[in-house]
Amino acid sequence: MAEDLEDLYENAPCGYLSLGPDGRIVKSNLTLSVWIGLSQEELLGKRLRDLLNVAGSIFYETHFAPLLRMQGFFNEVALDFITAQGAKLPVLANALERRDAEGNLLFTRVTIFQASDRRLYERELVEARAAAERGLELERSAAELREQFIAVLGHDLRNPLAGIEAGLRRIQRMGVTDATPAMLDLMFQSVDRMKNLIDDVLDLTRSRLGGGLPLQIEPGRPLAPTLRQIVDELQVAYPDREIDDQFDLSDSVDCDHGRLGQLLSNLLGNALTHGAEDQPIEIRGTTQDGYFKLWVANGGDPIPPAAMERLFQPFYRGEVRASLNGLGLGLYIASQIAQAHAGKMSVTSDPDRTVFTLVMPTRQPDTREVGSDSG
Repeated sequence: MAEDLEDLYENAPCGYLSLGPDGRIVKSNLTLSVWIGLSQEELLGKRLRDLLNVAGSIFYETHFAPLLRMQGFFNEVALDFITAQGAKLPVLANALERRDAEGNLLFTRVTIFQASDRRLYERELVEARAAAERGLELERSAAELREQFIAVLGHDLRNPLAGIEAGLRRIQRMGVTDATPAMLDLMFQSVDRMKNLIDDVLDLTRSRLGGGLPLQIEPGRPLAPTLRQIVDELQVAYPDREIDDQFDLSDSVDCDHGRLGQLLSNLLGNALTHGAEDQPIEIRGTTQDGYFKLWVANGGDPIPPAAMERLFQPFYRGEVRASLNGLGLGLYIASQIAQAHAGKMSVTSDPDRTVFTLVMPTRQPDTREVGSDSG
């Protein structure tokens, strides 16, 4: 039995379109009409772009139509048809121009293949690849954290632990003497240092693997006393340094007071460590237009441009003196505290001074008044 070519065209497993030289449909098959819900008569005179969604129509006119005119064909172009019912029909289209001996365009043949399953498969592949990349990044972060923990245990925690051990051995060997109280003070300082190191590492772990630092927001509690307490504590530790602090907080700041105190302590400690000893450290805190701004400025050598890019990365210490202790987590944790409050840390540095600045909203999302006018 001979193949019925007319039936093959009309009921092919793909859609057919023929476009005239003006780009309008002059012929189509029944398969395409069934797919999109428009009869062959309704398709006559339409342009291919009329069958596409808005984005697809723009993309077709700006990319694929010029490509067709330039090379005379295109293959496997992904398009989205819109059916008569308004549904989206993902397809792949191939097009080929037919010209006469003089090169005049006679018509353009277009074949349409449904691509719903293929698009779904491709999307699943993309999602699987993204999930794999996220898993790999998480694995890398975990490996990096393991290495950093080992470094902490092997070096930074060992130093204060060695001091405690040495003090205990001396007391064990010599008994209680006049030097014992001073030695105990040094040992307690080593204990505090170990606690701070452990807290920093725990904060790092929470921020890197736990989805951010947890906050305990205290709406309405005055922030200035908390900040002044931090300044006073560090002033006692550095009695010879001049610290000029001013806090003009006309609006309340909804925040975690412990975390913002930690942030200021990290910034001020950084300024005391790296700033010029003969120049004052300036601290300012203000509220304006719904934002809280806190900045700490110190004189001294500017931060090198190469170091500026890494200041807020964990375990970065920069060009510091060997006598300076710490994990290099202070500025990183400060940036994470800012981020947890929907804020941001920034830094500027020139030969005159270096300024670290926090800007954050005075109201946190979970403390905003919702529906206050609905009553």
